[in-house]
Formats: sequence, C-alpha cells, structure tokens
Amino acid sequence: MAQAFGYRIPAAALDRTGFQPGARPRPARLHGVRPSEGSCMLNTDTQRREGPLAGVRVVDLTHMLAGPYSTWLLGALGAEVIKIERPGKGDFTRIIAPFSEEESIYFLSVNRNKRSLTLNLKEEKGKEIFKKIVATCDVLVENNRAGAMDRLGLGYNDLKAVNPRLVYASISGFGQDGPYRHRPCFDVVAQAMSGMMSITGEPGGDPCRVGASIGDIGSSLFAAVGILAALQKRVSSGEGSFIDVAMLDCQLALMENAIARFLNAGETPRALGSRHPLIAPFQAFPTADKPIAICVDTNEQWDRMCRAMGLEHLLSDPRFPTGSARNANHAELEPLLREVFLTRGRDAWLDAMEDADVPASPINSVPDALNDPQVVHRKMVVEVPEGSGKRFAAVPITMPEAPLPAESPAPRLGEHTDAILADLGFSPDEIGAFRRDAVV
Repeated sequence: MAQAFGYRIPAAALDRTGFQPGARPRPARLHGVRPSEGSCMLNTDTQRREGPLAGVRVVDLTHMLAGPYSTWLLGALGAEVIKIERPGKGDFTRIIAPFSEEESIYFLSVNRNKRSLTLNLKEEKGKEIFKKIVATCDVLVENNRAGAMDRLGLGYNDLKAVNPRLVYASISGFGQDGPYRHRPCFDVVAQAMSGMMSITGEPGGDPCRVGASIGDIGSSLFAAVGILAALQKRVSSGEGSFIDVAMLDCQLALMENAIARFLNAGETPRALGSRHPLIAPFQAFPTADKPIAICVDTNEQWDRMCRAMGLEHLLSDPRFPTGSARNANHAELEPLLREVFLTRGRDAWLDAMEDADVPASPINSVPDALNDPQVVHRKMVVEVPEGSGKRFAAVPITMPEAPLPAESPAPRLGEHTDAILADLGFSPDEIGAFRRDAVV
C-alpha cells in the first residue's frame, strides 16, 4: 500500500472550514442505551442522523481499510462518526488513485457517513482536545499497531479515566499481546499467514490472495460485532469495554471448516480452484460458450441435475451414491459432467438448472454483477450524495422496522474542524490559535 511520503494530496481533498454552528439538537437515543455522560449530537446536517444506532457517538482514529470499513458501517447504521485525521495529510488512502474530482475513490468508498476533524495528537493541546471529544463519545475505534495509543497517553486505561462508559475497540494485525504484536500488517500478510492463500487458487498453482481484501474487512466486521455487543453489555453494567481484534485471528475464524477439518480429521486443506472441499459437484464448469457455477448439495439436487443433463445412468453408478462418495470420486465424476456441459451454451444450461431447481449461476464480471436484475432490484448500488454521480456498493442490511438513514458523502480533510471545535465550546479566536500552533 502506498505511503503518504512524497505524494501530493489533491487540493480538493484538503481542509475546508468555515461552517457556522447552530442550535444543538438533543441527541437521539439507541433503544436501551444511554449516550455517554455529556454526549451530544453535533449540529451540521450530516449528523442529524436516524437509524438503529442514532444517538451513538463514535470517535474514529482509523486509517486505510481495516478500521474505516468498520466505522463506515456504524455510520451507515445511524451512528455519528467523527474521523480524526493528521493535519495537512489525513488518512493515507486520500492519496490513492484513481480519483474522482481530485478525491480518492478508495477513500470515498469507506469513509461515508463521517465528519473530519484534523488534530495533532502529538501536541499536548491536541491530546487535551481529543480527551474532551472522548468524554462525549460512546465508542472509540483505532487501528494502529499495538502500544501506539498507550505511548501517546491515549490507551484504554488513560481514556477510561476520562469516560468510564467508553467502548474502546482496537484493530491491529496481531492483537495487543503475543510475539508479533508490534509487527505491521496489511491484508495480504494476514491472508498469507493464516493459510488463506494456501487454499486459494488452482491446484498446483501459485498461492493466491482472495480478490477482495478480506484480511481487512473481516477484522472490521468482527470489530463492529464486538462494539454492538459491548454497547448492549453497557446497558446492564453501565461500564465500557476494551475490544481487542486481530486481523490474523479473524482470518483463522473465517476459514471455518478448513481449520476444523485439519484439527479434527488431520486433513491438510489445499487449493482446489472453484471446487468445494467436501461437496461435489460444487464448482465452475465450461459450456459451449461461457462458464457456469453449479452447486449440488443434496441427493435430491443430484437426482434432478442428472435428469436435466440426460445422465440418469449416473444415479445408479456405485461411485456416486452420496455427496461424500461423489467428492471422493471427483476425478472420475468431473470429466463426465464437463463433456455434457460443453454440448450447450451457458444460458441454455442456466434455464435447464432453474427448471430443475438446481443452484446455478453465471460467472459474472463486476459490471455483469452490478447490472444483474436481482442486484438492481435490491438497490445494491447507491449514489452518494444523490445527484453527484459517485456510486458505491450499498449497505447490505435491510431493516423495515428501523430503516437506515441516507448515506452522507465522505468528508474533505478537516471539513468539519471548526464546527466540531465550536460545538465543544471553543471560540473562533481559540480555533484560530490552534491553527497557528499546528494543533489542528
């Protein structure tokens, strides 16, 4: 991943201030969860949010992907998220191409529903301001290396003294303890160390990284789950919590049956291409034109697929009576199926499989997937803000009884600095002094 050094941040992504604070609305409340003592919703339109997490206030000290994806999701569910960024630099991803109107699309995609405050946490005054913010917050999320926040004097024990109800989530490569706790970690490192890359790709081929950054995103999602659990715990206990999430740990958890098979059956998982390690046929097959994916998980589906393909004689074949037998004899089964699939085109086979009620799918490109009628119907592409032409994957959660708020665009660097500081009680002169002293 590119580092900030030597790169120029596009001018449009830099600090834009001058927002005038108005009357402070009363905070909305998450059902059963009291906002932290002294918490308040800030007063700009982007933070008058609704949704199931309305009233929950999050201070976001994350960068890159592992943390920002988690806080994007919390914001999409209605939380107020204040993103703290380095003055003049901001999140590393602000400089990653490609750009839309001089803004990084990478940054825009995972920093929606947030506001940006620039703050120098190496300055004592910056730490003082930060603690004042934390005193009003419910949740803090950070994804620095283990020990970095403690060295700044902003670790959980430091901030617990400021806000005993604080839910403090730390996402790191290897967790807060252990021999690797100080090591840097990125997605491909987590995928490689966990064994994920060893089971991805074609048999006998080079190890492959999973195409999406699940090393980052997995830890983001587990962190969000931990945060929601801690908020629920706080309802009864009145106390905050510390949440330690490691990217490596999360990758191991995501490998589910690969781990279980090795530990309990002694089987070392390996790369199988599109095949499933336990089920057959469960993979991609070529057709006369384009490939398809087929999943036969039950004997009933096997029966229907064989009849749809004119392979009724396989139903009495002693090699293939059960899913386990079909998997054990996959090397003999696959050529028989491939030969028949090659006699017709993809769409003809998809129609045949649908008629037979056998799970099957085209193997879509990204453009194909986004234009699929089901994806269009589910409104899984959202324009943020509406009318801007900037489109992203939508939040994949539908809650009719607690509809999610419309998403707000990712902030420019420091866009809300003046408004947030004013809301904390600082005067225009004080804010100007902070700028002169490089505090913000």
